[in-house]
Amino acid sequence: MSKVILVTGSSRGLGATISKTLVNQGNKVIINYYQSKQVAQQLVNELGHDNAIAIQGDVTEREAVDKLIAEGNKRFGQIDVVVNNALVDFKFDPTAQRPFTELSWEDYQQQIDGTLKAAFNVVQSVVPQFKERKQGSIISIGTNLYQNPVVPYHQYTTAKAGLIGFTRNIAAELGQYGITANVVSGGLLKTTDASAVTTTEVFDIIAQTTPLRQVTTPQDVANMVAFLASENARGITGQNYTVDGGLTMN
Repeated sequence: MSKVILVTGSSRGLGATISKTLVNQGNKVIINYYQSKQVAQQLVNELGHDNAIAIQGDVTEREAVDKLIAEGNKRFGQIDVVVNNALVDFKFDPTAQRPFTELSWEDYQQQIDGTLKAAFNVVQSVVPQFKERKQGSIISIGTNLYQNPVVPYHQYTTAKAGLIGFTRNIAAELGQYGITANVVSGGLLKTTDASAVTTTEVFDIIAQTTPLRQVTTPQDVANMVAFLASENARGITGQNYTVDGGLTMN
């Protein structure tokens, strides 16, 4: 069954892989970008104009999100699934990560806004149409650092941990309307823009200590997102699925 799926922050990296995977499975995607207009349009060209549209919008701003949702509805008629993937100005660089005592609350606030506020805006904006149709799916991208902080990326991991609480609360409240909400928490991905500065040593440590003896790829995470977006996952909600080759086990 073809669905219309909004993927935030999806012009490149993990978001682009998710978008490609969803289209390959017969869905239509709304590619949200903030600054990368040319890259987003190239992805649309690759996926086909009947299957994808690129819409600019800062997901930390509610007015921009409302406009994004409205434009998506106008283009494809409705939105069936949202994937909260956008990442605001963060690099997985263990050498540049400052220790806790040198961080400011503003460092935390930036990631909380980019993760929680963005998800809040998108979900609140799209939920009315989900309720009306008695179905809809919310998928948010988390991290396994919540369970195993191999590198203490304090501000990033704290925001992602909050995303799990947010998701479980909306799952509990919105389930009566046929709406599901889940989190997909990947391991450190090899390689995206955000992890491009990660040292080889860190990747090697993760590979050596992971049961599958390999680092998670964007495609691994995209496959789980695609499953949760499908009708096969209608009975699943309020869950945090960790895709990291078994590095962390629930």
